[in-house]
Amino acid sequence: MTKKQTFTIAAIIAIAALVSGVILMKDNSAQGSNARPDAHQEDGEHREEGGHKDKTAHDDDKEGEHKDDEHKEEGKIALSKEQIAAAGIRVDTAGPLQIRSTVQLPGEIRFNEDRTAHVVPQVAGIVESVSANLGQKVKKGQVLAVISSSAVSEQRSDLLNAEQRLSLARSAYQREKHLWEQKISAEQDYLQAQAALREAEVAVRNAQQKLRAIGATGTSSGNLNRYEIRAPFDGIVVEKHLGLGEAVREDANAFLISDLASVWAEIIVSPKDMQVVRVGEQVVVRATAFDASAEGKISYVGSLIGEQSRTAKAHVVLPNTGDLWRPGLFVNVEVIAGETQVPVAVAADAIQTVEGKNVVFVRDADGFVAKEVRLGRSDGKSVEITSGLDAGTGYAATGSFAIKAELGKGSAEHSH
Repeated sequence: MTKKQTFTIAAIIAIAALVSGVILMKDNSAQGSNARPDAHQEDGEHREEGGHKDKTAHDDDKEGEHKDDEHKEEGKIALSKEQIAAAGIRVDTAGPLQIRSTVQLPGEIRFNEDRTAHVVPQVAGIVESVSANLGQKVKKGQVLAVISSSAVSEQRSDLLNAEQRLSLARSAYQREKHLWEQKISAEQDYLQAQAALREAEVAVRNAQQKLRAIGATGTSSGNLNRYEIRAPFDGIVVEKHLGLGEAVREDANAFLISDLASVWAEIIVSPKDMQVVRVGEQVVVRATAFDASAEGKISYVGSLIGEQSRTAKAHVVLPNTGDLWRPGLFVNVEVIAGETQVPVAVAADAIQTVEGKNVVFVRDADGFVAKEVRLGRSDGKSVEITSGLDAGTGYAATGSFAIKAELGKGSAEHSH
């Protein structure tokens, strides 16, 4: 290798080293400048995160305070006096009251058997006409049907014969009496005529009684076999078992008539309730199919217990104005078992259920507050409060459902 080549190689190495040094210096400078912004960025992020945490903590504090306020206002409904009056809310005072303990017994409306009749012809015959229809209201003595009966014809013939014999006997008696008074005939003839008159009178009365016993009159416009079935009292035709031209027996059940001005509420009494159900006891009868009730007194309690049902029967006579109580309607009968004085009671309509709890809305300066209460005995109108409410506290006796609705609206708004 010549000196010239050696010098050239050395120069190339020196230039390469110089270029490498310059490149390294530039890289170090760039790294230093990048490190400083990163540090500043980290510091800024740290500060921003700290600020965010402070803001979140502040928001949490505000939310906690808001929840505390909601908790304080929970169950409270603000209502003005005008709103209370418009909603029909009546405020009453809780206090001592006598609560009637009652026993509820099942029952059913039945016909008043004292005013129900199975109408039978009492004579055999053929149905000529039927003027009464099912459900028709009839008056006492009104003709329900007409029967042609040979038995009635015979009895009317007997009556007519008896009346004719009576007329002859009366004439003979008057003649013999006149002759005896004139001393023309013997007294024996007079006495015989008198006896014959008495026998004729008895025969007429007997024939009349026979016709009267079957409900027939003495004569019927020359038609001896006409027999009229008449209503025994005012009522409604409940059943009809007669048809035109039908042959009927004397004991056939022709009509069932019932006076529905009063009905029976028949009570089914178990042996354990026999001591409570007594004649003369005041009861309340409530319909199960609709909202209706009536008060009455127990008029009958059965002395026997059924072999199959193992229950006794009692009934209450109910007035049936407007035909409200229809036979066959199921009812519940409330019998008063006793009376108890309780220290605190409220109206039954005041009790409402909120979130599965029994509450009473208590009056305060701004409106009402829902107070949870524990219930005791009830008679349907009033309820005993065993805890949660003191005597003398004002509460919403009526219209409490409107307050509950307002409370529900408030809960819905908070949930949103």
